[in-house]
Amino acid sequence: MEFVDRIEETKKLNHILSLEKSTFIVMYGRRRLGKSTLLKHVLRKNDIYFLADQTEKRLQIETLAKIIAQNITGFDKVIYPNWSVFFDALNEKTDKKVTLCIDEFPNLVNSSPELPSILQNKLDSKNLKFNLIICGSSQQLMYSLVLDAKSPLYGRADSIMKIGPIKLPYMKEALHLSSIESIEEYAVWGGVPRYWEIRENYSNMKETIVNECLSTNGTFYEEPLKLFKDDIKDMVKTSTLMSYIGNGANRLSEIAGRCGEVATNLSRPLNKLILLGYLKKEIPFGEIERNCKKSLYKINDPYIEFHYRYIQPYRSLIEIGRTAPILSEIEKDFTSFVGNNWENRCREAVSGNVLDGITFGMAYRWWGNVSREERIELDVVAESLDKKHLLVGECKWTKEENADRLLKELNEKAKKLPFAKGHKIITKLFLKNKPNDTSDSVLLPDDVIEMLK
Repeated sequence: MEFVDRIEETKKLNHILSLEKSTFIVMYGRRRLGKSTLLKHVLRKNDIYFLADQTEKRLQIETLAKIIAQNITGFDKVIYPNWSVFFDALNEKTDKKVTLCIDEFPNLVNSSPELPSILQNKLDSKNLKFNLIICGSSQQLMYSLVLDAKSPLYGRADSIMKIGPIKLPYMKEALHLSSIESIEEYAVWGGVPRYWEIRENYSNMKETIVNECLSTNGTFYEEPLKLFKDDIKDMVKTSTLMSYIGNGANRLSEIAGRCGEVATNLSRPLNKLILLGYLKKEIPFGEIERNCKKSLYKINDPYIEFHYRYIQPYRSLIEIGRTAPILSEIEKDFTSFVGNNWENRCREAVSGNVLDGITFGMAYRWWGNVSREERIELDVVAESLDKKHLLVGECKWTKEENADRLLKELNEKAKKLPFAKGHKIITKLFLKNKPNDTSDSVLLPDDVIEMLK
């Protein structure tokens, strides 16, 4: 698969590495997001890339010395008793500025707890001749090693980069899909380039799901557990929480009831999953999070949501190879599943963007009672930055819709909103297919993908 996106990250790395002084860069983010690919993309021919493993310190030093010996002849012919001597030797024998990149840096620290303090001393000396990049997939460990104020490396990085998922438009480009196909596939694989690479090995999405998700030998069969192991000790509780949330228990009281726990006991594990990016806390438009009693917990990663919706509940069937009923369930429910993800993409597209010449802030859902008898739910609500306009939108992922009827209903709902007074209302429909009527208030997949660029 061709290298796509990471435009800003590449630009930033190239700028920092081109400075005259030696620089220290920290990169982190969950597995599969292409951190290593990005690093290799910017490293030059004479730079040094080292993927650390979980071996003992002596072997780690010997292995890295052999890699460096490809650029510095004889570097591996010396026995280095510790990392301090090793880095001094590298600095002494470097005759021109190169970049040393240590990937999965926490693996080195596990066998050499003194390493952060050693690097602190080298960086503080201000006489390093090489750039240093450290990278890691364990977000918690990377935070404690570099971002915690108590860490020896705290405050010493010239740049700290947290790598996130790639946006939807680049999936369309990478896998050569139509706009509708891109939205449907993104609902399953999300913005994870490693998942895209595996998807590329098959002729269609269904074939990928059958072979890689609904098989005990599939790459994705136990994917969430592999990801959680990097940062979470209590795997049982984590998987339990994700299962309940993925299957519709979204309020704290509902989650606690299903788990048989007091709600206050769940605050820490839920907040940790939010911090790691696996969950999100959804609040209605206009609410303040710390005071909001309507908060909903949702899975924040498309594939993990797919897994806990369709894989985890049916593991017993998958284990005995009876996947036809599961595939039937996925196919029956798929339009609804994609529809939920389509809403997320539409809100993302509106947030901070310009529609009808007006710039809008963050877009949210809204739900609540407008009278004792009537409750309203809206898919997209966003206020303009000048506070004069309110965008209200509805998202549909079905074959045919009557746009005129939907807009009429949407305008009626908008008039009843408790926060609409003083705003000019702009209504938009986000639809899968172009309606037969000629409304100019409809945004289609092509439009949303363009706005996401």
